[in-house]
Amino acid sequence: MGNFVKAASLSDLAAGTAKTVVVNGKEIALYNLDGKVYATDNICLHQGGPLGEGMLEGDVITCPWHMWQYNVRTGENLDDKSLKLATYPVQIDGNDIKVAV
Repeated sequence: MGNFVKAASLSDLAAGTAKTVVVNGKEIALYNLDGKVYATDNICLHQGGPLGEGMLEGDVITCPWHMWQYNVRTGENLDDKSLKLATYPVQIDGNDIKVAV
């Protein structure tokens, strides 16, 4: 893991939403679960869909391309636990969301 780098502002990530950001050249999806922010790879393991553009319901993100679903806390695919997105540590510093990639 690298150092924590500012990825976004809390004011740009409303509760219950997802957002795609680029951190150190890597696409990351951020998720705001009632003020707690999680980060995973942005790329769906199925066919590369953009998870940051998916629908977030509770702690589950649904890929907008083919409806694959992942738990944003763990990165696990809901249908096949052997498939797992990379997850990244998140720090909140004031209004800044920082991610270590």
